[in-house]
Amino acid sequence: MTDLVTLLSEALPYVTRLAGQTVVVKIGGSTLGAEDTALDDAITLKNLKVDVVIVHGGGAAITDWLKRIDKKAVFVDGLRVTDAETMDVVTMTLAGKVNKDLVAQIESKGGRAVGLSGVDGGLLRGQVKDARLGQVGEVIAADVTMVRALSAAGYIPVIAPIALGSEGQLLNLNADTAAAEVAVALRANKMIFLTDVPGIKGADGALIPEMSEATARDLIASGVISGGMIPKAAACIRALDAVLESHIVDGRQSHALIRELFTTFGVGTMVVREGVANG
Repeated sequence: MTDLVTLLSEALPYVTRLAGQTVVVKIGGSTLGAEDTALDDAITLKNLKVDVVIVHGGGAAITDWLKRIDKKAVFVDGLRVTDAETMDVVTMTLAGKVNKDLVAQIESKGGRAVGLSGVDGGLLRGQVKDARLGQVGEVIAADVTMVRALSAAGYIPVIAPIALGSEGQLLNLNADTAAAEVAVALRANKMIFLTDVPGIKGADGALIPEMSEATARDLIASGVISGGMIPKAAACIRALDAVLESHIVDGRQSHALIRELFTTFGVGTMVVREGVANG
């Protein structure tokens, strides 16, 4: 607690600037553990009048439940092939177990939260991304009316990445992509991706604390950004259609969210719109 109090005491100008603004936080299952402080940080931000919206993943939990029914997880280009049976497991795991566990943790820590999926209120509408992938979707529209109402009422919305298809079917979304679409629709001030790596590294292997949108695109094209970092970097770029700054942050670090937002000692990579970078 002393660590957090010290951080906040050094960050009053930043706190004032973000009060009344919206911050979308994407939480991956790999960053949530016994020592994790992401939910505590989210509650702290909400108490400081920052509207926090959480979008969560849960790929490891889905794979674990598929194993329990002796079903093999299959991936194409990093995306989970989602047939009807797999979609049932995705829905039960993400919109059920993972979502409600996060809401319960926030409530137990003194916060107020409401769990949603992209289906609820037509929050995220999608279409099939690629027939080879089955019920994997891409977002075509977002309606954040309910999210804004919950935030205004003092709750932290916690969103599972499932979309509503045009024929009423459920579609599995990449959580990074879903978070970016929510951030764009909300015209959020910041988009934060909490992950289990330090951030984006250059060709020399060194962490890049800050980069422009163009640099991020170049690093993807050149292969320096590769593997699982590609969808995160792409989601950062997409969010910049509305958001001023996107961050990929090492969520394993104590109070990583507070450090990245409110201090000069960030713990990840910040991607900014052209002309905004501070060097």
